[in-house]
Amino acid sequence: MKLGFTTLALFMEPNDDIISLAKKHGFEIIEILGEDPFYLKDNGEFKDCGLDIRIHAATVDINIASLNKGIRTESVRQMIQCGHYAESINANTITVHPGIIGRNEPRLRNCALEYAVESVGEIIDNTNVEISVENMPVRGKFLANTVEELEMIQDETGCSLTIDTGHANTCGNLEEMLSLKNISYCHLNDNDGIKDQHITLGEGTLDLNLLKKIDTAIIELNNFDNILKSKEVIDNL
Repeated sequence: MKLGFTTLALFMEPNDDIISLAKKHGFEIIEILGEDPFYLKDNGEFKDCGLDIRIHAATVDINIASLNKGIRTESVRQMIQCGHYAESINANTITVHPGIIGRNEPRLRNCALEYAVESVGEIIDNTNVEISVENMPVRGKFLANTVEELEMIQDETGCSLTIDTGHANTCGNLEEMLSLKNISYCHLNDNDGIKDQHITLGEGTLDLNLLKKIDTAIIELNNFDNILKSKEVIDNL
């Protein structure tokens, strides 16, 4: 498995130190957390650093499926801006959340899904990097937490997919998610099967054998020691 980690685990540490740690521990990928204030740092060190660079686009206060046109428009603008930044540092992919619905009624949910498709399409049309949409946890406000919704967004936009193992574990559909086409990479984390906890692999209910189906992955935890523990779990598989 080609393996990396998120800069969330080393939040605000110097970029050169992050790159050095990745190489020291045998990681091949770094996923940059695209949230302020990290996103506003000078990230030129990541360009041509010898690692596969991905970016997780901002999610805080962002909703590309918002029923509010102003929020949706600004959210899409920031995703496109992230795509242009990715181009500038030779990053290969940006992962985008598909959005949320404030009131989970079928009519409103269908409307939000249409907006999500429209937004992802606009992001793809205005960037030159791979755009990958992530599956979401079980809570009703999240779009694309079912195979059908995620596949619909992909079929209508041609986007790639980022499959989060923990998100899928809360929905009980990880095996189905891993069978979808054009998966760019996966986020690896564990939980109790109920809440999206992002805990170390092997400390929750995730079926670790399903990780054998994954070729490329980011360990998505907020503590580097736990990332190394999870890497050991993967190595032992």
